[in-house]
Order: sequence, then C-alpha cells, then structure tokens
Amino acid sequence: MKKLLILTLAAAALAACSGQPEPIKVSEIKPGEYEPKEWGKNYPREYEGWEATANPTPAGKSKYKKGWDTDGKIYDKLSEYPYMALLFKGWGFGIEYNEPRGHMHMLEDVLNVDPSRRKAGGVCLTCKTPYAQELQEKYGKDYFSKPFAEVHALIPKNHQKLGAACIHCHDPKDMSLVIHNKFTLVKALESMGVDTSKLSTQDLRTLTCAQCHVTYVVQKDKDMHSTDVFFPWKNSRQGSISIEDIIKTIKSDPSHLEWTQAVTGFKLGFLRHPEYELFSNNSTHWQAGLACADCHMPYVRSGAYKISDHRVMSPLKKDLKACIQCHTEGAQWLKDRVLATQDRTASMLLRAGYATATAAKLFEKANAAQKEGKKVDQALYSRAKDYYEEAFYRTTFIGAENSTGFHNPTETMRVLGDAVSFAGKSEALLRQALAQAGVSVPARIDLELPKYLKDRGEKKLNFDKTVEVKDPFGNQEKF
Repeated sequence: MKKLLILTLAAAALAACSGQPEPIKVSEIKPGEYEPKEWGKNYPREYEGWEATANPTPAGKSKYKKGWDTDGKIYDKLSEYPYMALLFKGWGFGIEYNEPRGHMHMLEDVLNVDPSRRKAGGVCLTCKTPYAQELQEKYGKDYFSKPFAEVHALIPKNHQKLGAACIHCHDPKDMSLVIHNKFTLVKALESMGVDTSKLSTQDLRTLTCAQCHVTYVVQKDKDMHSTDVFFPWKNSRQGSISIEDIIKTIKSDPSHLEWTQAVTGFKLGFLRHPEYELFSNNSTHWQAGLACADCHMPYVRSGAYKISDHRVMSPLKKDLKACIQCHTEGAQWLKDRVLATQDRTASMLLRAGYATATAAKLFEKANAAQKEGKKVDQALYSRAKDYYEEAFYRTTFIGAENSTGFHNPTETMRVLGDAVSFAGKSEALLRQALAQAGVSVPARIDLELPKYLKDRGEKKLNFDKTVEVKDPFGNQEKF
C-alpha cells in the first residue's frame, strides 16, 4: 500500500512538471449538462476565466470595439457610425445597436435591447443560448416563429440569462471540442461539401466560434413570420466564403428579405457579425493555419497547469500576449500595426457608408418625384437599385464585423472599395434619372443624420456630451 502511494505521488509530481496534468475529477459531468458550475468542479481554472467574461474589460487598450470598458459605458454603434441610423431606419438596428459586451452578457443584452430587435421571434435566441439546439429539436417551426418571450420562457428559469456555456463547445465525456448547434453550422458546412466527421481539433478551435460569429439569414413566410435560420454559404467553399456569394444567396429568394428600409422602401436582407467569413477568406493568419482560439484564447500558465484562457477578448486588451508568441517585434510595434489597419478600415467604412447613404437619399427623392407624377426612367432606376444593394450589403458586412478589418485587411479594403464604387454608380444613375425628370438635385446631399439619430427616441440619447456627426470629408454637424 505504501509503495502504491509513493508511485501515485511520483506520477502526480511528474504530471505537474509536464505543465499539463490531468484535472482532478471530483464529479461526473452528465451528458447534456448546461450548468457551468458543474463543469467548473473539474475545471476550476477554465471556469474562473469564463466567469471573468462578465467583467468590464480594461479601458484605453483598444481604440475600436471597446465594448464595455471599465468606464462602465455601453458604446452606441449608431453614434460611432451615424450613417447607420439612416440606412437601418425601418427596423430594430436603426433604433438601438450597441457594441457587444462579451460572452457572459450575450443573452442578457438581447433581453435589455429595444424590443424591436426581438420581433423576429424565438429565432433570435439561436446564437444567444446553449439551449438553441434543444429548443429547435423539440419545438420545430414554433421555435423560429413564436414570439421571443414565449420561446425564451421555455428555457429553465435559472438559465434565462445564460450566454455562452461550456456545453457550447465541449463534449462532457472527454472535453473534446464539438459543434453544439448542428441545425445551423453543421448544415451550413455540409452545404459547402465539408465532411464534418473529419474535422481536426484545429478546425474545431475555429468552428466552435463559428457557431455564433457568423452572419445568418432569418427566412420569412409571406406574413413575415420567421420560418428558419441559416448561414448563407451554399454558393461558397470553406476558406473562400465571399461577400459576392453571400449577396447572391440573399438575393436568390424573396423569403431571405427580412425588412423594409424606410428611406428607400426596398425589402432587404441583413448581415450580422461575419467574423468567420472574413477571417477564413484567405487571410494571412488563416493561411498560416491559425485558429480563433490561438489569438483570443491563448495558452496561459496557471501554476503547474497550461490551460486555454477562457476569458475571451481582443488580444489588444491583453497587451497582445497571444501575438508576441509568434511576432518578435514587441507589443507596442504590433499595437501600432493593428491600429493603423483599423484606422484605415474606419476611414474607408465611413466613406462607403456615407456614399451608400447618399444614394439612399436620392432614392427617397426619386420615389417622392414619382408620387408627384413625374416620370423617372425605370431602366436607370432599376440599375441604380442593383448597384445600391451591392453597396449596402458590402458596407453592412464590414460594419458588422467585429475586428474593424484586422481579421483580413486585404479583403476588407477590397470589399469597402467596391462598396464605394457601387454607391457612386448608383448615385450617378439616380442624378441622371432625376435630371431627366426635371428634379433639381444639389451637389451635396443633406443626409439629415441628426434627425435619424434623434428619431430613435430620447432614451437612446444617453450621451454625456454633444454628439458630433462626422463625415469622411472632415465636415461635422452637432445636435
């Protein structure tokens, strides 16, 4: 017995020296266990990191995508990019659109945002709760179409604010990575011909993130009730999901058009947080074989343990510790490179956004002219509309993506450059059509951005100072 004890202690000491000891399993994690605390009994260090995602992140370390800094402010995206208030007027994103606060808050933020953002119904829970797969399997179509509050009430009361959880990414038997939301991500991968039974661990270190960090389409019936949700990848292949193919998928079926834009009157689709699509589309880090977890969940030391950091956040907010493992130039040099990339993206995004908003206001003039009985050339109008939609989707794609271009700088500049071009073509055709109809159009179009920002309601204007409405040419308006 004494000899066995010595051998056991020696094995434990050897494991500790290796830096990757097996966890002490104090309890069995049941299949289908949603409660993170139960997982935390066996994996306390990972649980501690996950729990820390509830905390504000260090202020001043990130210029963009500040999310929820320790200054306590929730950042209003429509004030950062005012053209969005114009382009998104007509549905929830034009009323309240905040920067995300992190995994712990992702369901809570949906509960607190303006109710117009939940009109799509239970489908809004798909990327916000670990119960989405179970709810979809159990309730089928009702999961998508029933009012949000009804479907949300089906989640156990103690988990009605639970965001990303251990079960989202891990198999409780052996902690191997798994895709939990099969009705979305597995279906999307298979639509591109991917054999999901042959995914490597490194593949899954990105794809578990791609359960949520993707864009998606909420399919509608003729009464605008939600009937399905899917990732628009069927025209693409893994490693090359382009904005062109996404737009083609959205425009291929009227049921993919989710809302009516107030300024133009057009029925449109929408694009949300396409981190996976942008990163995986031939980016430098993707080609180098990196996964999302390499940068956002780097390995860290915790005593004798080497674990994956489960406090998921931007590498900038962790002083680029993940990056300097490969890049030897130092943290400040790297930060300067990141911010230079993001500055260019923000500048180009504003240019594309204002150009697209200008075309939208010209459609407003063209529609008003037609109501007054003036003849607007329909061939020019139709071509201008096609160009406008191409610009709108591209601008929205980059505006919704959460790296401000860093996940793929080259593709970001290509997409935004094309957006500016399409918006310019749309504007030129509309000016021609309006001139032929006898409508005088000024050289510079008043976008009336303060009006669109104020139209959201006074409770959304929770700013502590005057808002400066900027355009890419250096002009400013205040209200």
